[in-house]
Amino acid sequence: MTATGQESLSIFFPAYNDWGTIATMVAVAHRTARKVTDDFEVIVVNDASPDHVAEILEELLLLYPDTLRIVVHPKNRGYGGALKSGFAAATKEWVFYTDGDAQYDVRELELLWAERGGADLVNGFKIRRSDPLHRILVGKAYHYFTRTIFRLPVRDVDCDFRLIRRAVFDTVRLEYDSGLICVELMTRIHRAGFRIAQVPVHHFHRMHGASQFFNVPRVTRVLFGMLGFWWRVFVTERGRMSERSEETSA
Repeated sequence: MTATGQESLSIFFPAYNDWGTIATMVAVAHRTARKVTDDFEVIVVNDASPDHVAEILEELLLLYPDTLRIVVHPKNRGYGGALKSGFAAATKEWVFYTDGDAQYDVRELELLWAERGGADLVNGFKIRRSDPLHRILVGKAYHYFTRTIFRLPVRDVDCDFRLIRRAVFDTVRLEYDSGLICVELMTRIHRAGFRIAQVPVHHFHRMHGASQFFNVPRVTRVLFGMLGFWWRVFVTERGRMSERSEETSA
């Protein structure tokens, strides 16, 4: 809490092949943050983007020297690696993130901010998915599958438009560097007993670049990784908890 009683806010974007949108995202993030708090920071995680992201971020630092920070990965660490770096770099009480490709409207952060009372995570869910038909169908199947096997009480597991209390990460530890991190994040938060609120948000057609996730090899790796994660959560870790409980009782 700041001296004025306001809660503070970190906003971050993972950036990879987002040179056509990242400047707008950073500018709108600053305008939106100023509407909700005087204590904020904006962070961009440049995940070794091979395009013009680095040069654009250098120019943005001249415009926002006091509030913009850049995290640079010398080598690409994947979507999960970029998110982990963003969470680790955030210093404020609340952490908001969304992708740097402008498929979500950063201004709708205000909707999440208004619902944070009594919640540890405010999760967006897409009102309507603005993607090609094959991605919509795959997304629906993926969402149903993950909700079912991980028993998640959320409407949209893969909506990367989230506001999270930073204290959550004192308990939740993330490991995955792949796109599986979204399922890991939601599963860990839910199973740790944190409170989740949900807010509808708009989703837009991709303005620049191409998805790094929707190709057969990557989806296949994520699905196999998901099954491994399920085994860890519901078999290995549950078994360890039962053993510790029995030892305590004895």
